[in-house]
Amino acid sequence: MEIHIGNRVAEVSLLEKEGNKVKVSIDGVVYEADVTMAENGSCSILHRNRSYNAELLRGEDGKSYRVNTHFRSYNINLVDSQARYLRMRKGGEERQDDKIISPMPGKVISIPVKLGDRLQAGEIVMVIEAMKMQSNFKVSSPCVVKEITVAEGDSVAGNQVLLLLDIIKES
Repeated sequence: MEIHIGNRVAEVSLLEKEGNKVKVSIDGVVYEADVTMAENGSCSILHRNRSYNAELLRGEDGKSYRVNTHFRSYNINLVDSQARYLRMRKGGEERQDDKIISPMPGKVISIPVKLGDRLQAGEIVMVIEAMKMQSNFKVSSPCVVKEITVAEGDSVAGNQVLLLLDIIKES
């Protein structure tokens, strides 16, 4: 997942979690810590025998936080993989390509369409599970399913073509 901390952008992945012990990768560097959360949003972090305390205040959207430490405060925004992929494609939801491509490795959970189906904008064509989160892939303009290149239960790679579509040109 991508995390924005002020002007800094970091790629963060949870590698392991057992009780309070966590192992995360931040921009490819692995960190291990013991994290204890309190109900009031306070947390205590023990890393390399040093103790850190912070207050986490969740924003209304559920994807932004205000983190207060003893000396500084930070605004943090979480960006899920699908949102990042669409942003990278610059307008990926506005203009429908003739194919649906997986933005990340994952597993195909559901394919609610069949070959030849005529679809309208907003219809879900595939559900992929990645990093224990499910992402719905939708078409953004009228089209027809031309080819389905994967099956339910398949593991997929990042940038793998999942579906080919015939875009319907509206006249």
